[in-house]
Amino acid sequence: MNMIQALNDAHKVAMRTDEDVVVFGEDAGYFGGVFRVTEGLQKEFGKTRVFDAPISEGGIVSAAVGMACYGLKPVIEIQFADYIYPGYDQIVSEVAKMRYRTAGEWAMPMVIRTPYGGGIFGGQTHSQSPEGLFAHVAGVKTVIPSNPYDAKGLLISAIEDNDPVIFFEPKRIYNGPFDGFFDRPVTPWAKHPKAEVPDGHYTVPLGKAAVVREGEALTVLAYGTMVHVALATAEANGIDAEVIDLRTIVPVDIETIEASVKKTGRCVVVHEATRTGGFGAELSALIQERCFYHLEAPVQRATGFDTPYPHSLEWAYFPGPIRLGTAIKKALED
Repeated sequence: MNMIQALNDAHKVAMRTDEDVVVFGEDAGYFGGVFRVTEGLQKEFGKTRVFDAPISEGGIVSAAVGMACYGLKPVIEIQFADYIYPGYDQIVSEVAKMRYRTAGEWAMPMVIRTPYGGGIFGGQTHSQSPEGLFAHVAGVKTVIPSNPYDAKGLLISAIEDNDPVIFFEPKRIYNGPFDGFFDRPVTPWAKHPKAEVPDGHYTVPLGKAAVVREGEALTVLAYGTMVHVALATAEANGIDAEVIDLRTIVPVDIETIEASVKKTGRCVVVHEATRTGGFGAELSALIQERCFYHLEAPVQRATGFDTPYPHSLEWAYFPGPIRLGTAIKKALED
């Protein structure tokens, strides 16, 4: 399966298992979503469990809040992460706070899915990476898969979780990484857009990172599309880098990060989001607090620029192997 197919299958597994799971969003019903992640769900599960919503992100999130409070498990799709801001007030004020404000009487078992990042030359209004905004909000979990296997397992875990989850899907690798990342394929799904994804039910735990490449020279922390960039950069430059796929940024697996950085003594963080206030800053602070006496050099960051995402210069904005390679070189030389 590619990531789209894996996510679609995760919906089916969850909905066949639990009749309280409902799916809705703009064009998420009959049309199957703009990226076809919900394709075929309405045909199998009917219009009362899979349906279209008006073009109102605030209304979509608000409706899901009411459903979750009264026993349903809504999985809502925000068509692009760039459109999530009208629903941000509801997410911050209601979704994230419901368990706390009711002293645990009400839970909020809902998932907010949304594609994020570049990949379709969508410019400033279809390419944003706002994960840092949600990492700052206490009460919601923030998940970002990098491959089809994890995408299915993480989404099933998110749906089964009794707390709200923001599920960012990297649209650039919906169908597999682009060859433009690097000169030659270096991961199993780089040559082939599909990866082995088991049938049926399985989960990938939230809050647990994966060491996708072991190394001794330095640690590279990445998530989503950037995992492939990190792997490609290490391979292309012959760097003995340990690459960690965070998979979940809230809660972040600080134990795995700490163990790796204490081993290597150097660290580079890479993400597509803008640099200022990005999640890389939080990771840098955590490493400084926990690994200061093991660091051989300052933590480096390779990120998007502090500008709107440019339409015609998408690949210039995107932090690819050249920019990440520069950060790695600086970390190794300092």
